[in-house]
Amino acid sequence: MKRLVLVAFFLETGFILVVAPWSAYWDRNYFGTLSPQLHAFVTNNFIRGAVSGLGVINIALGIADLVSLFLTRHSRDDSISVASSRAAEE
Repeated sequence: MKRLVLVAFFLETGFILVVAPWSAYWDRNYFGTLSPQLHAFVTNNFIRGAVSGLGVINIALGIADLVSLFLTRHSRDDSISVASSRAAEE
C-alpha cells in the first residue's frame, strides 16, 4: 500500500511539473513579481524545460516503480502456486 502511495506521489508531482511551467500561473508567480531579474530567470524557456524535464523523470520513476510492483506481485503469486502444487503432489 505504501508503494502505491509513493507511485501516486511520483505521478502527480511529475504531471504538475510537466504542465505548470507552461501555464499562465507560472508567468504570474508571486516570487517572480518581487524581482525583475528573478522573473526573467523563471520565465526563461530553458528553466521551464528543465522543470518539465524533472517532471518527466518523476513520471518515469513512478511508472518504473509501478511496473516493479506488479512484476513482484506476479512472481510472488507464481511462487505461491508452485509451492502449493508441490505440496499437493507430495
